[in-house]
Amino acid sequence: MTTFSNYIPQSNPPLPPWETLPTMYDLPSDNPEEPGLPDDFHFLQPLLLYLTFQPINWNPELVYSAADLNLYYDIQHPLWYKRPDWFGVVGVGKLYKGQDLRLSYVTWQEPANPFVVIELLSPGTEDEDLGTRTESAADKPPRKWEVYERILRIPYYIVFSRYTNELLAFQLVGGHYEPMNLTHGCLLMPEINLSLGLWQGSFRDIERLWLRWFTLEGELIPAPTEEAAAATQRAIIAEQEAIEAKQEAIEAKQEAIEAKQEAIEAKRKTEQLAERLRQLGVNPDDLDEFL
Repeated sequence: MTTFSNYIPQSNPPLPPWETLPTMYDLPSDNPEEPGLPDDFHFLQPLLLYLTFQPINWNPELVYSAADLNLYYDIQHPLWYKRPDWFGVVGVGKLYKGQDLRLSYVTWQEPANPFVVIELLSPGTEDEDLGTRTESAADKPPRKWEVYERILRIPYYIVFSRYTNELLAFQLVGGHYEPMNLTHGCLLMPEINLSLGLWQGSFRDIERLWLRWFTLEGELIPAPTEEAAAATQRAIIAEQEAIEAKQEAIEAKQEAIEAKQEAIEAKRKTEQLAERLRQLGVNPDDLDEFL
């Protein structure tokens, strides 16, 4: 029996650590110089762009794209670089000098600058990605906007926010970026026969609004897995149609057999009737004159 003298109050049990420790929303990048370090979205979205960047009017062997790769842009300051979330180049082989996978993209050693750059907004990178602060100290590297617009003169610059699903696009016109308008929901890039737009769908089993490549006519450029799935579906449909056609042929053959049997049966009955008439003294051929 518990008595007042030996009763010891029990303290509340400790909370589990997942209720007291910081969450992923409380722990941003631990590197203040890289506030936009990749997260899951920064891996999947560039991957989808990479898989669907297929300029129709270019040899696939001369199309290159990369994600989160150092882009060196100033021969006077060879250590200065930017790291786009994704960029695409045409007229450049997939391998450096046709031999090696790239460690970085060094513009003064490549035959072409990027044709299009895409930045995915992250907390802390908005000002630089959107060009709201383009001035930098004389001894500091210029900001992204200035590098893309004035130094590399990249024809298309795209910014997408997964938080607001806002898509902003700029085209180089007369040496300066001008805002682009959507045409039927897409950003047209006729030089490469492609357009860029938002697509609601499932990629890697994740359903959300994705940024991806289309044809100029607005048709999806399929990723390899989508193309394989579509081919499988076409094969299933073709097989089903072949089965249905075979079944129809079997049914038609059965109907022909039944029709032939009916004709034979009708002929047999006619012959039996004619024989019965002859037995009754009537020539069945004479009846034709009265019919």
